[in-house]
Amino acid sequence: MFFFTNSLNPWLVGVGLNSILLVVAWMVPKKLLTPAGLFHACLLGVLIWGTLGWQGYVVVMFYFLVGSLITRVGMAQKEAEGIAEKRSGARGPENVWGSALTAALCALGVLMTNLGILSTPQTLHPTLDTLLLLGYVASFSTKLSDTCASEVGKAYGKSTFLITTLQAVPRGTEGAVSLEGTLAGAVASLALALLGWGVGLIDLLGLLWCVLAAFIATNLESVIGATVQSRFNWLTNEVVNIFNTLIGATTAILFAWIWANVMT
Repeated sequence: MFFFTNSLNPWLVGVGLNSILLVVAWMVPKKLLTPAGLFHACLLGVLIWGTLGWQGYVVVMFYFLVGSLITRVGMAQKEAEGIAEKRSGARGPENVWGSALTAALCALGVLMTNLGILSTPQTLHPTLDTLLLLGYVASFSTKLSDTCASEVGKAYGKSTFLITTLQAVPRGTEGAVSLEGTLAGAVASLALALLGWGVGLIDLLGLLWCVLAAFIATNLESVIGATVQSRFNWLTNEVVNIFNTLIGATTAILFAWIWANVMT
């Protein structure tokens, strides 16, 4: 079981810490978030600290900082080619929840198990909260993999191919992949999974499931981009990001359950 064992109320700590960071971020000249994005990120931060404590907060902050920095790599070139993220990479509310909705749901699930609202069925092994923590880390591992693969591929990809046909396409094409981007995504997913293991949210096997799930989900996201995304107006990048993180979290959880119940 995962418990937050701080003598202070974690929700009050979360509100105080994120309020301070909100003011600091507002004063920084070069914004990583839009004004609305700052507010929503603050709400997310309070939620994560209140449910998962500093361990969960470290993970989401690592994703946000690394993801924001990598988005700005080669920004001038990407803007000149018309393939850069809008607002020069500044995140809005849609980006916050597109990236973190799955993780937030996992965190709320952990809270409900610790409060006894949800209970682990006797036949379920590992326990529900262990699986939800794995899903939390896997969702951010997946999203950071996707972000790094996309941004590094757009900035440094020498040859980019459509994932469904392997036809050469220009950098920035929806569904395009490159060796440089794929390697960057793999390293990013490993880095975040290592952090999740280091702070005690997952075990070593969970680290492996996160990396494998991130690789699968990131490539499936490219398939979605190459096939159906342009056909539906509602299938925005943010909605695709939700599907991406949901696939990553679900896949990692399935790997863990299958290993524990079938392979051992």
